[in-house]
Amino acid sequence: MNTRPKPCRRLWGRAKGKPLSAYQSRLVDTKLANISVDVKTPTAGLEEYKSIRMEVGFGGAEHLMHRASENLDTAFIGVEPFLNGIAKALAGIDRSNLNNIRLHHGDVWQFLENLPNSSLSHIDILYPDPWPKPRHYKRRLIQEDLINEFHRILKPGGELHFASDIPSYVDWALVRILKHDGFNWQAKTCADWQTPYIDWPGTRYEAKAYREGRTPHYFRFVRGAK
Repeated sequence: MNTRPKPCRRLWGRAKGKPLSAYQSRLVDTKLANISVDVKTPTAGLEEYKSIRMEVGFGGAEHLMHRASENLDTAFIGVEPFLNGIAKALAGIDRSNLNNIRLHHGDVWQFLENLPNSSLSHIDILYPDPWPKPRHYKRRLIQEDLINEFHRILKPGGELHFASDIPSYVDWALVRILKHDGFNWQAKTCADWQTPYIDWPGTRYEAKAYREGRTPHYFRFVRGAK
């Protein structure tokens, strides 16, 4: 039996933006339920795939769609609380006819504790909401309890990727991930965190960072054997 206490978290930020198009609304009504994650058994139906990856807060779904299309033997779980992001992912799935993506509209904590130990091969957190004011740091996605769960659900050798263009969030995340001592930071020189990931498609948030003069940082951590 799972005896870990369930975290009490409030999900901060908007849940919906501008009105959905008729096409997007139709997809939400007709397609979302069929590919939604079962919060009680999140990996159910994914046994046929070689591995399972998860992206938390996929935004416009550019990265999620790109990775899923180039890795058809891998299952992807996309988590996004913003309905407009879900709608964009559904449109991409519909147009590309991809079958290896499952979506969760809501907070990752709604099913995180039900993921089996060592069940994922990879986790992406790319340009999360920075909550830049110190009084709002508690709202940031990267917190000690989330890092603990990521370590539990990743396989030994599995990877955690974190990207951000906000220096205070970079420092915040590095301190907490390295303090856990269960992740190995795969960086030897400054170029390692200034260079995008292999076959990186870019995202709208990265483009915004460049337009506004901020430097993106790309971090890669590997889950240790213990």
